[in-house]
Amino acid sequence: MSPKRRFMKNQSMKISSRIASLGVFLALAMILSYVETLIPINFGVPGMKLGLANMVTVILMYIFSPAQAFLISMLRILMSGFLFGNAMSLIYSYAGGILSFVIMYLCFRSKKVKMIPLSVIGAVSHNAGQLIAAAILVTNYNIVFYLPVLIIAGIITGLITGSISAAVHSRLVRMKF
Repeated sequence: MSPKRRFMKNQSMKISSRIASLGVFLALAMILSYVETLIPINFGVPGMKLGLANMVTVILMYIFSPAQAFLISMLRILMSGFLFGNAMSLIYSYAGGILSFVIMYLCFRSKKVKMIPLSVIGAVSHNAGQLIAAAILVTNYNIVFYLPVLIIAGIITGLITGSISAAVHSRLVRMKF
């Protein structure tokens, strides 16, 4: 086999391996989204969740690229919305997901923010994005009074998911994933 053909074969294997890995991460994010629907914890604020699937987004930013993390995040939101939610939950999830990703991406690019704080920033901004969408959709701006509660909840859930993400990431790096 010529060197050029061998190079092309290796490149194609790398691309297929990357696509397969991203598919596995999407499946994992979907499983985590489903598991979250089964957790019977009432946080006192309608629609609030732990954000387990967002761990996949944070890990993908470090292992693959922000663009691929964004793609998986948006696909996960769409698929989870159709499977486990409704049209309104889909709108709120996209509002929170997009705002969260943009802010996390800007922090990630600075190279100064580590994984756990990045997860906290993502959780808080996700809650803020959903709150903004809710205020616009229901045209009741009094719901902004939930913001302090959502910030505290985002910090707590962000610390939990960020800690788990950092632990998983360190294991994946050791495995040379």
